[in-house]
Amino acid sequence: MAEQILIVDDDTRLSAMLADYLSANGFTVLTAPNGHQGLAELSRRAPDAVVLDVMLPDMDGFETCRRMRAVSDVPILMLTAKGDETDRIVGLEIGADDYLPKPFNPRELLARLRAILRRRGAATAAPSRILRFGRLEVDPGSRSVRIDGQERPLTSYQFDLLVALAGNAGRTLSREQLMDMVRGEELDAFDRSIDVHVSRIRAAIETDPKHPRRIVTVRGTGYVFARYQDDDR
Repeated sequence: MAEQILIVDDDTRLSAMLADYLSANGFTVLTAPNGHQGLAELSRRAPDAVVLDVMLPDMDGFETCRRMRAVSDVPILMLTAKGDETDRIVGLEIGADDYLPKPFNPRELLARLRAILRRRGAATAAPSRILRFGRLEVDPGSRSVRIDGQERPLTSYQFDLLVALAGNAGRTLSREQLMDMVRGEELDAFDRSIDVHVSRIRAAIETDPKHPRRIVTVRGTGYVFARYQDDDR
């Protein structure tokens, strides 16, 4: 069965072009011209991924993304203004899995969607052992993160990033290594995207995100996931 992609964009010409291109590459495509209709389609059709424009006529893509995240962990690829770093950071902070600045090559959008869906499919097809670190549990099988048994919300991309870090506990990983491990293919990367995602993971799992003890920054190199903390029992 073909995977479904929901495109939420008020640019009808762009939506039609993307729908034709993605359909030709084996996807079923749904379209919505605004945020409210996008949310309705998400609820009604449960697509496999969402392409979401920042500029929408009723409510902007950021608010639409927040509302989608409140009800679903569907992978979200946001379309942002070319060169607008602020839009990209905000999009990642509120739960988007990836971004693509306009104008873009449809082949790159296709590559990013396939990377997102491949990560999700691999995790579903091949569950692995639960990673336990004191009060923290990371369960790749159910794609859930728990502290003291209470689930902590993360986006699909953030979960995969946490698994990459936790699965290599004690080993320093560069940003480039992390992007290769999580994306699964080489694509141009937004320099601060990993940092933004790590900050969201810290907000979810650290006792004091401003002074992290589980995911530690190694200055000039990247990050290391601490195997032990003083309160690990």
